[in-house]
Amino acid sequence: MLDALSDLRLFTRIAHHGSITGAARELGLAVNMASKRLAGLEKRLGVTLFIRTTRQSSLTEEGAFLLERAHTILTGVDDIEAQFTERRREPHGLLRVGAPAALGRRVIAPLCAALMAQWPNLRIDLHLSDRIAGLVDESLDVVIRIGAVTDSSLRIRKLADSCRVIVASPDYLARYGTPLSPEVLSRHDVLRYGSIMDWELIGPSGRRMTIRPSGRLYTDSGDVAHDWARMGLGLIFKSGIDVAQDLSDGTLVRVLSQWHGEPAPVSAIYPAGRHMPHRLRVFLDLVTERLRNEVYAR
Repeated sequence: MLDALSDLRLFTRIAHHGSITGAARELGLAVNMASKRLAGLEKRLGVTLFIRTTRQSSLTEEGAFLLERAHTILTGVDDIEAQFTERRREPHGLLRVGAPAALGRRVIAPLCAALMAQWPNLRIDLHLSDRIAGLVDESLDVVIRIGAVTDSSLRIRKLADSCRVIVASPDYLARYGTPLSPEVLSRHDVLRYGSIMDWELIGPSGRRMTIRPSGRLYTDSGDVAHDWARMGLGLIFKSGIDVAQDLSDGTLVRVLSQWHGEPAPVSAIYPAGRHMPHRLRVFLDLVTERLRNEVYAR
């Protein structure tokens, strides 16, 4: 197989130079050896690839057919070799990452720090925003997002699933009691934020319910609402990833544990292309591993 690939590469260089001599010189071969290998290729294929004159060689119809396909084959082989070469090297250069504010601070920022400690030649720019950042507009290499992504011009790698859960601080529950059904949520202080007005809940046996809770506090920042929940100011409907650490250390407690929001994918979005930089591959592998091990059950 390797000999066949070498002969194909020789064939494309002969076509490029228009002569065996030029191709042999480029590839560091003796002219008679290059001529012998071309003859062997023609014999295996059972066709004549070039019309030869004393000055140059021009492609036959069969030769033009082979040249088109040879370029495709050799480009694929070169790409595979480049990827394996890249894998052997240390990640280096600048990686520009975008992520939602809460997920970025709690998950992505620590991973960036870990990568920097492991790979001294890697640089990372981390941009945190709850609006949908454009890869082109923001000059980002990858964006981590929670929710469906439909842009077919981009590559999308699903990292995990998350869903919103209802949580409150132990102090709030001690003062106002723990809700035992969705119907009683209207009696509680609810922390509203962003564009989330209705709570679309999924319960036992797939039962669905829409709740429009009210509350005295509203903010356009999910992080501020999260802080208010920690302070005991009310219930909050938040992504399980965002509150996983609070649930683990007891800062927040999940209520109505059989009810949750619609599962949403956590995805990495990056430009389409044949070759993924090693620094991006290493980053995505680490994020995937981190989220896979995350504790945020429904």
